[in-house]
Amino acid sequence: MDADTPDVACDGWNGSECEGTVHCPPRCPRFIDKHGDPWTVEFADSGDADRLLGMYEAFGTADRAQGIPPANPDRRVDWVDSLLADGSNVLAERNGRVRGHAVYTPLDADCPEIAVFVHPDAQGRGVGTELCRQLIADAAAGDRDALVLHVETGNRVARTVYDEVGFRTVERNGDLRMELPLDDPVATEVRWPPLVREGPVEPAGTTAPEGSALRQSAGDSPPHRNSESP
Repeated sequence: MDADTPDVACDGWNGSECEGTVHCPPRCPRFIDKHGDPWTVEFADSGDADRLLGMYEAFGTADRAQGIPPANPDRRVDWVDSLLADGSNVLAERNGRVRGHAVYTPLDADCPEIAVFVHPDAQGRGVGTELCRQLIADAAAGDRDALVLHVETGNRVARTVYDEVGFRTVERNGDLRMELPLDDPVATEVRWPPLVREGPVEPAGTTAPEGSALRQSAGDSPPHRNSESP
């Protein structure tokens, strides 16, 4: 692609040969899940509250962790509004429907906390893993020092996802506290363009490609606290 061309659009869903451009966000907003289906990731703002609330209506008791998302509808509205106001939020979409949500908050923290939520019907597809990588790329591009999270000890699915993307346990006190320093190589690798990430050759250097902040559409969105099961 021509790096000087604005409004670049990728051709088709197979972006494995894409080298990226200066107009690209920190991480490509398209991905293919474990079933071979295409998804897009976008940053959210206050205008996405109803879409998020619609997703969370499907969450039952087994889909909640550490009390979130709240079961009470009024509390859930307040919770979503607070995430969109105080954090950086990303949404995973398929066929026009939101099926995943991740956020880190607060925006002004050097080490903000992340939380990841995946619709019950979309779990097991790698959506939570991709949302984690999107947040890592965005936080690294924003010069944060680290990302932290809290996860229940018995939530093996979530723990596996967080281990896979590079988080390490730093404290055990009931729930686990996990952390990913953003000087870790993982924070560089998630920002490589698809050609590098999915192709046969790794780049000679270790510097991630430059890209505009994805936050342009998330105006200042994100979240609250704990993590769920991706």
